[in-house]
Amino acid sequence: MAKKPLSAWPWENLGSFKYVIYGPLAANVMYSWIYEDSYKHPWCVHILIICALRGFMHQLWNSYNNMLFLGNCRIKQQGVEFKQIDNEWDWDNFILLQGLLATMACLMFPSMDDEFPIWNTKGFITLMLLHVMVSEPLYYWMHRFFHGRYLFTHYHSLHHSSSVPHPFTAGHATFLEHLILSMVIGIPIMGSILMGSGSTSMIYGYVLGFDFMRCMGHSNVEVIHGAIFNKLPFLRYLIYTPTYHSLHHSDMGTNFCLFMPLFDAMWNTLNSNSWQLHNKITSNSGENGRVPDFVFLAHILDVMSAMHIAFVNRSFASISFSTRIFLLPFWPATLMILLMMWAWSKTFLLTFYNLRGRLYQTWVVPRFGFQYFLPFAADGINKKIEEAILKADRMGVKVISLAALNKNEALNGGGTLFVNKHPQLKVRVCHGNTLSAAVIVKEIPKDVKEVFLTGSTSKLGRAIALYLCRRHVRVLMLTSSTERFQKIQKEAPTDTQNYLVHVTKYQAAQNCKIWIAGKWITPWEQRWAPSGTHFHQFVVPPILASRRDCTYGDLAAMRLPEDVEGLGSCEYKLERGVVHACHAGGAVHQLEGWTHHEIGPIDVDRIDLVWEAALKHGFRPVFQP
Repeated sequence: MAKKPLSAWPWENLGSFKYVIYGPLAANVMYSWIYEDSYKHPWCVHILIICALRGFMHQLWNSYNNMLFLGNCRIKQQGVEFKQIDNEWDWDNFILLQGLLATMACLMFPSMDDEFPIWNTKGFITLMLLHVMVSEPLYYWMHRFFHGRYLFTHYHSLHHSSSVPHPFTAGHATFLEHLILSMVIGIPIMGSILMGSGSTSMIYGYVLGFDFMRCMGHSNVEVIHGAIFNKLPFLRYLIYTPTYHSLHHSDMGTNFCLFMPLFDAMWNTLNSNSWQLHNKITSNSGENGRVPDFVFLAHILDVMSAMHIAFVNRSFASISFSTRIFLLPFWPATLMILLMMWAWSKTFLLTFYNLRGRLYQTWVVPRFGFQYFLPFAADGINKKIEEAILKADRMGVKVISLAALNKNEALNGGGTLFVNKHPQLKVRVCHGNTLSAAVIVKEIPKDVKEVFLTGSTSKLGRAIALYLCRRHVRVLMLTSSTERFQKIQKEAPTDTQNYLVHVTKYQAAQNCKIWIAGKWITPWEQRWAPSGTHFHQFVVPPILASRRDCTYGDLAAMRLPEDVEGLGSCEYKLERGVVHACHAGGAVHQLEGWTHHEIGPIDVDRIDLVWEAALKHGFRPVFQP
């Protein structure tokens, strides 16, 4: 069906290049700064600053809305899914539009070139009167008209397509709707200016205050406590709340107001459940205390990856991680925040999703990847992990799975330390490495006769070697320790022990095209791999892809079942809907209802069992076996 007039944005096909629209304003400011003693058009500077502040305002609300660890009063318990994130990707189109309209207004009224006073009390009074008497009722009736059959179908339904309210949802609407909203916000400002009572603080204050209220109303977190309205009931009609506006999205025939429920009360469209639901949510009598069935305990990898989480930037969190040059200026500030977290922060909730009525959460230990290799940091890290396990046990979590370095053998024996210390634990501690091993060995083609394995005496390396030798695959095990190699070799069946071969140099694999990296392989060491080699890997961080004539696999991972709900974040470099195998392994442990701890050495005999259980529950390999 063809789009209706003014439903599409004029620059919707430009992608990120849409920001060149700011170019003339920026050029004017740069020219005045370099070649003139003073700004010829000071409004150019103000428009750019206001647009930047508006974007920052929305980002702050995004951060607050996604800070799940604050334990705030969430209105809807669902998570924001990838589809909604993609639909709201260009949420800031309205800022561009209103910046253009402000530019046109300044060009039409030469008096705008004069500097406004910082403050004008008369201007604030005029602005507030115009807002209450003109903007509020105008928005109310236009909003009601857009809920008519034709306008809703072709225009306003786009805004209501977002199932979970979010501050970015405020900007997710058609071009026509934002033209009207621009008129709503512009009338009080232009009215005050044309009456000769404009001021700089009035313009900044009203525009940013308008955005603040819009973001608050579309937030999925209630910020106004019910006790305030109970003590001062008249405030209910002067300021709306996130709960109030969320009811409009669930019952679209009510709660049409801009910011003041007074107008819904006047025209009989106020939802009768507004105050009761608000009290229920703010008194924590809703579902905010729901206990997760499964917890994946992750950790921070590095500074750059820390900028790709939902409460920093929702858009980046929804796509696989990659280093973005334009984020480098934020690196020092991010580092300082992470150092403060190192000193004071506790393990915190990062993301969640739902699977078949069960709540699955990801918690994060506030420690960098490099800290796990500092001898003096080991006790502190283990303490954080132990606290998280005990917290999960108190809450009634069924399974907690340790990610990556949190289950490092040298650190805590793959979780053995905690289970031995607390034998009464009801929560099942799981390293998930059995499924990790399964993913790696199932990825290797069945006709392969020889592989080269680094990190061969590690927990995963041992299991992979023992499994493959049973398949009569020759495993070149790189290790400097003859004793550790022989110990593993003795675990293999007698008739397959000769398939495990001890090597000490990379040159031994110069004719082998299947390399399994369980230990970091430098670009210099990779040169020994023959052309066409494929690198499978379970090393953290992944090895650098330095050979163009070779291929590189991702870390062991599995695709979540298709019926997963509320998923809107990617795990590190993995694509959407894919999680690390140790994450999937813990989830399968919970779904199967297994009552044992999965800690310590991997039971090679269970690799096929865990693999089949994962497939049974809808998990799928990323590779094509």
